[in-house]
Amino acid sequence: MVEDAGGDGSSWPAAGPGFWPEVIEQLGTALLVLDPTGRILAVNPAAERLLDRTSRAMRGRDAHELLHRNTDGGTLLREQCPLLRSLAEGVAAQGEGSYLRGDGRLVTISWSASPLAAGGSLKGMAVLFTDVTGDHGARRERAAYTSALEDLNERLTLVAEITDVLGQTLETDEALARLGRLLVPRLADWAAVDLRAGSGQVHRVTVTGPAGRDAVLEGGRERLPEATEGDRSPLVQVLNGGAPVLRQEEAPTYPPQREKARTAAPAGSPLAALHDDFLRTVRATSVITVPLGARRQITGALTLVRTDPAHPFGPADLDVVSDIGRRVGLVLDNARRYGRQRAVAEAMQRNLLAPLPQPGRLQLAARYQPAPVGSQVGGDWYDAFELKDGALALVIGDVVGHDLTAAAGMAQLHGILRSLAWDRAEPPGAVVDRLDDAMPAITTVSMATLVLARVEGDPHTGPWTLRWTSAGHPPPLLLAPGGQAQYLEAGQGLLLGVPPGAGSTRPDATLPLPPGATLLLYTDGLIEIPGSDLESGLVRLRRHALALADAPLDTLCDQLLARMPPGSTDDVALLALRLPAP
Repeated sequence: MVEDAGGDGSSWPAAGPGFWPEVIEQLGTALLVLDPTGRILAVNPAAERLLDRTSRAMRGRDAHELLHRNTDGGTLLREQCPLLRSLAEGVAAQGEGSYLRGDGRLVTISWSASPLAAGGSLKGMAVLFTDVTGDHGARRERAAYTSALEDLNERLTLVAEITDVLGQTLETDEALARLGRLLVPRLADWAAVDLRAGSGQVHRVTVTGPAGRDAVLEGGRERLPEATEGDRSPLVQVLNGGAPVLRQEEAPTYPPQREKARTAAPAGSPLAALHDDFLRTVRATSVITVPLGARRQITGALTLVRTDPAHPFGPADLDVVSDIGRRVGLVLDNARRYGRQRAVAEAMQRNLLAPLPQPGRLQLAARYQPAPVGSQVGGDWYDAFELKDGALALVIGDVVGHDLTAAAGMAQLHGILRSLAWDRAEPPGAVVDRLDDAMPAITTVSMATLVLARVEGDPHTGPWTLRWTSAGHPPPLLLAPGGQAQYLEAGQGLLLGVPPGAGSTRPDATLPLPPGATLLLYTDGLIEIPGSDLESGLVRLRRHALALADAPLDTLCDQLLARMPPGSTDDVALLALRLPAP
């Protein structure tokens, strides 16, 4: 008996001369024995079955040349073989690779090699082979599944991001600029948007490519030819309510030749021909065209282009882009509706701002500046008119709200205040009290601010006196000769629409106006900037007004608006009065 090397008291029966060969023959794991040069010395039956080759056919052959291949079935360079490297170094190793069976089929083999030494020299290598083809395929499937999930997540993230970003603007140009930046290069190499206009017209409004927005359109918007009847090109069909289109283009040859155009335009179809010229110019190999909007309300078409033949669009891309097209169409439709409402409100305000009178030597100037693009129109207004007793009435006001309702409310207050001021010769505070009483009954305005002032005195010779009241409005600014400027903070009362205390009346203030003085009435859009406090705005206005005090009145008004810091989201009304110098 031979004692076990572990020394645990157990023992193995003495192995006879045929014991170990018999073990190798019965071993269920494939075994190859290689000599130091890599030639096959012995093969057990499990290896014959795994490799579909007989022992006689393999003995004496170079194992690497006979069996080892790359994943495409080609012969692997010897210096790239980890098994040969372990044999040359005489060290144990393990790995995985592709091996060629006798029937020509590639199998994925996981191998483990152990050096065979005797008398201090390397005699060869014992290599155990295990077929992991099924496991390898499962790993590939898992990897493909994981990749598909990641791709789906990326697409869903893109759709959500587009929805979120486009929802932050109601301006068509800005929405389309943001869309292009999101789509290129994450989903496509090029993106083009065509919008339908009246009378069957189509405008190519934006093209985004690797160089950025409008990379092809040098002149901005481009009016495309009208589609002819019977035009079957994908772009025209989509614009007319057809289904989204995915088409693969032939790899372009350059320089491009018209006789080899990949999608020939039907005769008499200049729109299709121009679109195909665009596709040739950008070297399109895969194209998706989807409608912007739903079937009943098609705003335009979105075309996405890929230029790499190895990465064409697929059906999943078509579904994602179609969803994007529906969402973008809704945004554009809302933007157009908003634009129409904004235009109506702005036109209403401008039309209600009556021409300024020319009372004697008194100079008047006024400006109305709509809110910046992306903001809604408000209810700011100004007015100036001569009263029955010869005084000049000045009004600046702001209806609370920023929509068409505010603009309509401004129109109501404008007319009522004129009537009340003309009806009786009374102080401004009394007129505004009557306006406040009447407002709930005959207007839709819930709250508003204003300043009503009377300039009393002969319009040619003076002297002049200013009487005014303020219903929660920013104070007028008086510029006096000699570089003096003061805010007229007296006469402050409650906003219109705020219930007054029992028996209370609005205050009036009175101030003599020096010859050559300039009076500025303005709305809060001139002094309020998001992120800045009101006091800073008043200081800024006073500084700019003093610097412009000697400028002509129209120049002063224009420059005050021009010097406003960026960031204002409100509209601005400005009314200026200048008294003649002595």
